Amino acid sequence: MKTRALVLFSGGQDSTTCLAWALSRYQYVETVGFNYGQRHAVELDCRQGLLEGLRTLSPIYEERLGEDHLLHLGVLGEISNTSLTSDRAITFDKTGLPSTFVPGRNLLFFNLAAAIGYRRNLPVLVGGMCETDYSGYPDCRDDTLKALQATLSMGLDHRFVIETPLMWIDKKGTWELAQALGGEPLVELIRLKSHSCYLGNHEDLHAWGYGCGSCPACELRAAGWWNYKGKA
Repeated sequence: MKTRALVLFSGGQDSTTCLAWALSRYQYVETVGFNYGQRHAVELDCRQGLLEGLRTLSPIYEERLGEDHLLHLGVLGEISNTSLTSDRAITFDKTGLPSTFVPGRNLLFFNLAAAIGYRRNLPVLVGGMCETDYSGYPDCRDDTLKALQATLSMGLDHRFVIETPLMWIDKKGTWELAQALGGEPLVELIRLKSHSCYLGNHEDLHAWGYGCGSCPACELRAAGWWNYKGKA
């Protein structure tokens, strides 16, 4: 059995839920975050508070949570003209994709995560990608990540497993998963300490957490919260 995992941990709602999920299943878990010049870099500031909060929630979390890694990928911002990496309005192109799509982002993230996993014997890579309730990003789709799992395993001659526990659930289901994993303390930690807003607003507190309240990420998070609370 594979007992060691590496979680792609941004500091957002989804990745925090995935980290709690991994800590409930694997004996040892490390985390990796990426600074790629994102406008909402405040999410990186949230990561340590979330890690500290998780350690206090459960002795199991404290025992299993290992080293954290932060990689600097400014080149991704340099080659991306998107609403996440530059000061431009969020729009939709003719394909229906929002301008928040950063081409190659998750592909690069998993390649680098696999390099860390190879070196540190972490064969399970966990990400918060989802194609049930998302913005249409092609690198979040199940088929993409299955193909990437095979490519990484062959390219490194090392068997990797990519786990995406949120792939087939919506944001309501993500809040429900947090509740099932850690009860109200975990839900509150995610609500108050994680960050999702694309515009980097971490000043305005809503019932569902901090954010501008109007960008696609905030709208998804808010809708999921009110559905979770049965007040949609």
